[in-house]
Amino acid sequence: MAEWNAVLEYKIWFIRGVGYTILLTSVGVFFGTIIGLFLGLGQLSQQRIFRILSRAYVDLFRGTPLFVQILIVHFAVMPAIFGDEAPSAIFSGFVALSLNSGAYVAEIFRAGIQSIDKGQMEAARSLGMTYRQAMRYIILPQAFKRMLPPLGNEFIALLKDSSLLAVIATPELTYAGQMTAKNTFTSFGPYLTVAALYLILTLILSKGVRGLERKFSND
Repeated sequence: MAEWNAVLEYKIWFIRGVGYTILLTSVGVFFGTIIGLFLGLGQLSQQRIFRILSRAYVDLFRGTPLFVQILIVHFAVMPAIFGDEAPSAIFSGFVALSLNSGAYVAEIFRAGIQSIDKGQMEAARSLGMTYRQAMRYIILPQAFKRMLPPLGNEFIALLKDSSLLAVIATPELTYAGQMTAKNTFTSFGPYLTVAALYLILTLILSKGVRGLERKFSND
C-alpha cells in the first residue's frame, strides 16, 4: 500500500512528467522531420558534397547511442556554446532528440522518395516543372503516404527514448518516477506507474497513426 501512497503523494510530478514527455517528443519529431527532409534530399542530391555530408550525419547519429549523444549535447556542446549561461536540461533534451530523430527520419524520406517510380519525375519534368516543383507537387505527396507508417513508428520510438533524458535531470516521466522512488524509498509503485503511463501514451499514438494511415489510404 505504501508503494501506491507514494505515487498519490507525488502525482503532480507524474502529471508534469507526462506533459514534458509529450512536449519533448513532439518538438523532437517536428524539428527531426525538418532536419530529416533536408538530409533525405541531400542524400539524393546530384551534388557529391551534399551526399557525403548528409550520409556522414546519418551514420554519425545512427551509429552512436542516443544516451551518449544526450550527455555530449548537455555536458559538452551546450557549455562550449553558451559558457556559464548554458540553457536548461529541457533545451538540451530538445536539441538531442531533434538531432537524433533527424538521422532516422532522413532514411525514411530517402527510402520513401526512392520508392516512387522514376517515370513520375520524368513526366513532371516533361510538363515543364522544375526539379523543385516536381518534388514538391508530385513526388513528396505520393511518398508521404508510404512514409506515414515508419514516421509513426519513429514518433513512438522517440517517445520511449525520451526516457533517457532522465540522466540529465530533465523533468520528464522517467525522472518523475526516479525522484518519487528516491524520496519515498519505494520502487514498484513509481516504476510500474511510469511503465503504465508510457504504455497508455504509445497505445494512443498507435491508434492515431493507424487512423491517419486509413485516412490517407482512402484519399
